[in-house]
Parts: sequence; structure tokens; C-alpha cells
Amino acid sequence: MSLRMSPAEADASISALSPQIDLYAELLVKKGAALRPGQELVVQAPVECADFARRVVRKAYEARAGHVTVIWSDDVMTRLEYENVALPYFEHTPSWKIEQLNSLAEKGASFLFLDGSDPAALQGIDPAKPAAASRARNLECRAFRDGMDFGRNVWCIAGVPVESWAVKVFPDTPRREALYRLWIAILQVARADGPDPQVAWETHNATFEKNKRLLNEGQFDALHYRSSNGTDLTIGLNPDHIWDGGSAKTVSGTVYFPNIPTEEIFTTPDRMRADGIVYSALPLVHQGQVVRDFWMRFEDGCVVDYDARQGREVLRHIIETDDNACRLGECALISKNTPIRETGLLFYNTLYDENASCHLALGMGFPECVKGGYDMSFEELVEHGVNRSHTHVDFMIGSDDLDVTGIREDGTEVPIFVDGQWAWEDEFSGHTW
Repeated sequence: MSLRMSPAEADASISALSPQIDLYAELLVKKGAALRPGQELVVQAPVECADFARRVVRKAYEARAGHVTVIWSDDVMTRLEYENVALPYFEHTPSWKIEQLNSLAEKGASFLFLDGSDPAALQGIDPAKPAAASRARNLECRAFRDGMDFGRNVWCIAGVPVESWAVKVFPDTPRREALYRLWIAILQVARADGPDPQVAWETHNATFEKNKRLLNEGQFDALHYRSSNGTDLTIGLNPDHIWDGGSAKTVSGTVYFPNIPTEEIFTTPDRMRADGIVYSALPLVHQGQVVRDFWMRFEDGCVVDYDARQGREVLRHIIETDDNACRLGECALISKNTPIRETGLLFYNTLYDENASCHLALGMGFPECVKGGYDMSFEELVEHGVNRSHTHVDFMIGSDDLDVTGIREDGTEVPIFVDGQWAWEDEFSGHTW
């Protein structure tokens, strides 16, 4: 039996991390949100993480922010709202919220979303309610949504631990010790556990360039996914598609990191070309509800059948968010040889679990993943194969034995992933481009 920390010992250990946590806060402000002097920073944070939110605000003002707006969230209050308010309320976003988000986006704010919540916060809640609220926000807060989708606003999502999440990741561990252990894991996988996290991220960003270059030079017509769990799926790629990953850049040239951590190389597939079946490799945590052991069958780009051992109704509401939520907006490649995967932890949080596993996403595609996409209208993007939807939900498919084959227009096949890793990671594989 392992020796457990007392609550006092755990709190002392968390306190000892304080200098490193400050460096993490500074990383999020300067590299994630890429805050510029005089700019507005919008921070969305759980009330349980008030201490860390204050650190972020302090670092933002040290970086000469023009103003910082903090928008608080709370799992308990959110659950109470869904339990007691009828569905029609959630089908529209309150006018004050629309004005708040749209006006901040229109004035050029940078958005930092601090992600920390109970993975089962909404267990038992009618999934139609959070689905309706999400759809309404994406539909009605257009300046806010388009600002992020079309490269006008900087945005970053990063994790902050809360106790309810920590005990899910570390079951059978006292709550305060679990919180300490989750802090350690978050700092480690975010490359924020060393003396200069900002330099570490500059180095990390450079490692994306080789894989992006090889894939962009390859310009494959399709990808074929296959693994022993039953996955056998072919996804078509758009002409002039672009593989991206690591840092992003706004149309005005600001370089930032949308996700901290991140390990993925991704593109937007042809919305009309996905055929076959795909099985999940990890649970999907969506709006406080968990979907486990699920599969989807695609024909001509559209989900035509699906099932799940747990959370089928949640999956249904994702797929039926709108007419195009049943189509793919992203395919992302991530080696199993990453810090997140190597922790051996299931984080029950998409930000982390998607960066431990190859994944796909239902819903909205990325304009930046088609040449000239930022300059196109929605209609032009759809013509170029980019999906348009009011949702974007990632789900993990990267089993340890996943093979991904690139298919050229002439039918030539090139191994990209072999047994869950880049083909060129295995020095004995003999695979060449």
C-alpha cells in the first residue's frame, strides 16, 4: 500500500509549486494569449481556480494589458441552471452575453480559456440543454465565433486543476493529494516544469515543422485509417489543403498558441469524402457528460450509423447539432510517443486526451487549412470542401496499433503512421517518402 499525503502535506507541496505556477501563468499570457501592450485580455475561469486566475491577471497587467475582463464559471451553478430551467431558454443566448462577447471580440481582445471542471458535472442532465446552449452561442455570438475561426482574435485554451477533476484522474487518492498530482502532471505536459517555459515552447514549436513540411509536400488525396479495434476509414482531403500545428497566426501576424499543451498536426478534410467505420480509443467528455466505447459509420462524408456503450444520447445530440455536425471538420495526427501519452494518464479532458491520440472532429472545419481560406466567404469555403457547422467536437481514435496510409491521386500508397507513431520514428521500419 502506497503512503498517502495528509491534507496539510499536500497543501504544502502545492504551495512549494507556487514559483512554477507563476511561470505557467506567464506562459499563458505571453505565449498562449500573446498579449500585446494596451490590449484587452478576456479570461474565462472556474471560481475554484480564483487563485490562479489572479496570477494570470497580475501577469497580464505586468505585460501592460490595457484591461482584463474575467468571466467566471462554476460547475455547481451550471448544473443547477440545467436542472431547473426549461429547454426553450437555452435555445437563445441572453442579449447581454451576446453584447459582451461580440463587443470584446470586435475591439480586438485576446481570449484565454482556463479549463478545469468535473468531467461528470452534468451527468444525468438532458443533453439537449447544453447542446442547445452551445449551438445558440455559436450561432448568435457571430463576431466572437468568427473572430476565432477566421484569425481575427487570439485565443488559447489551457488547463487548471480542480479537485473534482483531480480525483477522477487519480482515483483512490485523497482529494488534496490528487490536486497536487494533477498540478504536477499539467505543468509537466505543458512544458512548464522547467526554468523557462517560454523558451521550451519556442523549441517545441520548431519540432512541428518537419512533420508539417512532409505532409504539405505530400499533398495526399486521401488518408486510410486502420486498426485492430475495427477502425477501417478512408477520409478524402481537399485540393490545396494545408497541414498546421503548433503555433497559429492571426491575419494581422500575431503568433500565438491556441492549445497549451499541443502535440497535433492537423488539417481539414473534404466534408463529402469519408467512408467506413471508426472506433473510439478513449472516452469523450463533452459538456460535463461522458461517452464511452463508441463507433461511427460514414458514407459520403456523413455519419449514417453510430452507437456507444455509455452516452449514446450525448453522441446523438452532437451529431444532430445542425445539418453539418454529422460531417468531419478536422483530422489530426499525434504520435503515441508524446509526453501526455507517456504519463499513462487518462485526463478525462479533451484538451489533454486529444493530444495523446490521433483524433477526428465532427463539425466546423478550419479556414486556415485551405490555401487562401481566410480570404474566402463561408460559401466559398464550403465549395472548397471545408465543413460549416455550429459545433466542433474532437474524439480520439489513436489506438497503439493504428496505421494511417496516405493515398496519392494516382493510387500510390505511402505509410504515414505505423503502430501508432510516425512511420519515420521507427529507424528500423524501412519506410521512406
